[in-house]
Amino acid sequence: MSQLERLFPRRSFLSKLGIGLTAGGAAVGASGATARAQSDAAGRWQPTRHGLDDWLDQLPGKHRFVLDTTTPEGFGNALAFLNNYFNVNQNAYGLQDADLAVVLVARHLSTLFAYGDAVWAKYGGPITQRTSFNDPKTKQPPTVNLFNAPGYGGALPNRGTTLDSLLKRGLQLAVCQVSTRGNAAAIAGATGGTADAVYNELIANLISRSAHMVPAGIVAVNRAQERGYSLASVS
Repeated sequence: MSQLERLFPRRSFLSKLGIGLTAGGAAVGASGATARAQSDAAGRWQPTRHGLDDWLDQLPGKHRFVLDTTTPEGFGNALAFLNNYFNVNQNAYGLQDADLAVVLVARHLSTLFAYGDAVWAKYGGPITQRTSFNDPKTKQPPTVNLFNAPGYGGALPNRGTTLDSLLKRGLQLAVCQVSTRGNAAAIAGATGGTADAVYNELIANLISRSAHMVPAGIVAVNRAQERGYSLASVS
C-alpha cells in the first residue's frame, strides 16, 4: 500500500470524529476545550471568553471604544482624538467620564510610549534608533516620554493633550507584550545589557496602573471588539 493509500483512510476516520490535521498529520486544537467556539440558545456563533481578557468587561461605561495604534504619530494623534471624544461626550451628550470605557492599544512602535520617563531618560538613544522620533525642540533623542510632557502644543501630533490627562479621565492602555520583548532585545543589543533584564525594567516602568500588559496588541484589538468595543485605527 502506498503512503497516500495509507493516509486517506486515516483522514476519513479522523474527519468523522471532527478532528483536523496539520500538514504533518498531527491533530490540532486551539487550546483545548476552552477554545472551542460557542453558540447561544438560537445557535448563533459566540466568541469564546478567556480570563486574560476579563479586564475589558470590568471597565464601567455606557459606551465602549478601543483605538489601535502602531506608530509614534498614531499614538499622538490618538491622544488628540480621545481628548475630543471625552469632551464631546460630556458637552453634547451630558455624559460623565465614568460613562465611557476607553482603551488605547499600544503595539509595534507605539508601545514605547507606554513606558515612563525613567525608561526614556536611560534609553532614549536606542529607542530613537527604532522610532526615528526625535524631540522637536532639541532635535535629539527624547529624554522623557514626549506624549506625557507639557509645553509642546502643536509641535507634536497630540497637540498638547498629555497621556496623563487622559489616564485621569479613565483611559486604559493595552500594552503589547510581544513588542515589549522586541524593544527589550533591541535596547539590550544597543547597550550591552540582557534582554530579560531590560524587559523587567520596562515592565516595572509602565506609565500607569491603568496600563495592562496584554499578550499581544493585535489580539487585544480582536478581544475588545468581541466584547462590544467599537474600533478606530489611528495613524
